[in-house]
Amino acid sequence: MRIKVATTVAAPVDAVWRVYTNPDDIMKWNTASPDWHTTSAKVDLREGGEFTSRMEAKDGSMGFDFAGTYTKIIPQERIEYVFGDRSAEVEFVPASGRVEVRVTFDPETTFPVEHQRDGWQAILDNFARYVEKRQGT
Repeated sequence: MRIKVATTVAAPVDAVWRVYTNPDDIMKWNTASPDWHTTSAKVDLREGGEFTSRMEAKDGSMGFDFAGTYTKIIPQERIEYVFGDRSAEVEFVPASGRVEVRVTFDPETTFPVEHQRDGWQAILDNFARYVEKRQGT
């Protein structure tokens, strides 16, 4: 079973793509809750390129690296990657001045599926708010 989350962003696809893949922007939107943050991000956006985002609790109690390798890149349309023994796809679907961003990923076995879905959805919703704020919408 794979998990799917999605959000709609009121911005053009080039802006949505740029913010999704820019390390400086990733550090600003990549969080599921206000008590966490992304302290560093690196992106080598090409097939075979690697990415990593360091996510930490703001109180310093926990942290982890979310890292993987891009397996397919179609600019402004699709990103596929592997992280550990799991994989994910991100689709950018423009329609009427908006972009639906869909993320499908393999769940891990430590946390319940609902917890994982809620966390990834929260990050994606935070992404949409961040892009729209940057666009002034």
